[in-house]
Amino acid sequence: MNILKYIFILPIAFIVFTMYSCNTEESDDADEFIRPEIELDLPEIMQKGKLTVLAENSTTSYFMYKGKQMGFEYELLKLFVEDLGIELEIKVVHNLDSLIIMLNSGQGDIIACNYTVNRERKKLIHFSTPFMQSEQVLVQRKPDGWEKMKEEEWMAKMITEPIQLAKKTVTVWGESSYHQRLLHLQEEIGDTINIEGLEGTISGEELIEMVADGVLDYTVTEKNVAQVNEQFFNNLYTGLKLSVKQKLAFGIRKSSPLLKIKLDEWLNDFMQRSTYKYITRKYFELPHVAIKRQHDFSRLNGSSISSYDAIFKRASEKSGWDWRLIAALAYQESKFNPNALSFGGAYGMMQFMPNTGPTYGVFPDSPPEIQIMGGGKKLAADEKFWKEIPDDFQRKKFSMASYNAGRGHILDAQRLAKKHGLNHFKWDDNVEKMLLNLSKQEYYQDDVVRHGIIRSRTTYNYVREVTERYYEWVAIYP
Repeated sequence: MNILKYIFILPIAFIVFTMYSCNTEESDDADEFIRPEIELDLPEIMQKGKLTVLAENSTTSYFMYKGKQMGFEYELLKLFVEDLGIELEIKVVHNLDSLIIMLNSGQGDIIACNYTVNRERKKLIHFSTPFMQSEQVLVQRKPDGWEKMKEEEWMAKMITEPIQLAKKTVTVWGESSYHQRLLHLQEEIGDTINIEGLEGTISGEELIEMVADGVLDYTVTEKNVAQVNEQFFNNLYTGLKLSVKQKLAFGIRKSSPLLKIKLDEWLNDFMQRSTYKYITRKYFELPHVAIKRQHDFSRLNGSSISSYDAIFKRASEKSGWDWRLIAALAYQESKFNPNALSFGGAYGMMQFMPNTGPTYGVFPDSPPEIQIMGGGKKLAADEKFWKEIPDDFQRKKFSMASYNAGRGHILDAQRLAKKHGLNHFKWDDNVEKMLLNLSKQEYYQDDVVRHGIIRSRTTYNYVREVTERYYEWVAIYP
């Protein structure tokens, strides 16, 4: 191993000794902490050449988007290990209840799951310098038909004060800071909240989806997570704050003080850089146009779908896809914006990723005709990949799903369908149903799931919405 990697360790070791000698707060915590047998600190991590991160499947932690590894915390730690000159290994945790056990037993080096700093957790682990502060908010569903109401009309049906939670059922992760906050909130309002605490096998973003889909009435999350998910589910309202701002940080073993100091030093410097501001803005402020739900396509009118209809028709001739279906997909991706730049770096009207676009001759500065023709080529290539699907339109649905999520994830869903006795050559109510399981933690123990974690609900909705739009346009535009 290169000895230069150890240069910073000796002075840090002196600082650690001083810190532990003087910091009475840490000493108090240490009295309640049973040191794990694992002795794995920065020197050992540097020697093995990789930092192992315990992550959850979420937009703030780690997920896959069009074949690209993403996540707010993932991007921060990726830059951290690059500065260290080692690799980053992501280990997705299937039960969040086991996070601290896994950390302290050496199965991972850092917890990254939008982790709130609190006193109970500080008895068991250290926290890094906080990288963000966010208050907890109530996640609730807007009333049916809200789209046709004025804002003040549907807002009158929402919970806007904590006292209105009396006798309501709120579902959260049982070992979360949300659960603790709801217990305290009961005392503050002087009434009972029916708090349903679930095991950590269901992620916070799964609970948010359940609220959006009407399975649950309420859950709680941080405002930063709510900001992202409101873009996926436009029927959610997350405006009611339930707490003051709380610190979010990475979890670190107490037996890894050198790692903590190095990470703190890096975070304190990095958070002053423009790169940190850009990453924060990308995840929590920029519209995720390529993956959010869009329902306003029926507002189009006139004799044409877009000013690019002639190009869509030429792409149809080359690809064998109905021009209105290509147009419906382009609208879903970018609302016909040839200059769109969105989540994950996808660009153009057809939202090609940087590693995919050049394969089809499409670059960020390509004109609309090249973008659309490239999109047609990509759809034709995906359809060829699924040539064993006998039905023509079912085959196209597999292709659209592949366009959105990547072929590997759809293969996973197809293998799950076959394993569970469903028709693995049919998308509707068969493979699409198994696709939803790719966002459920327990399925990542299955030997047929090989391509990592995605927001499968997004792809499920994507195919349905493009198809719905296509049928509407077939009826309107010849």
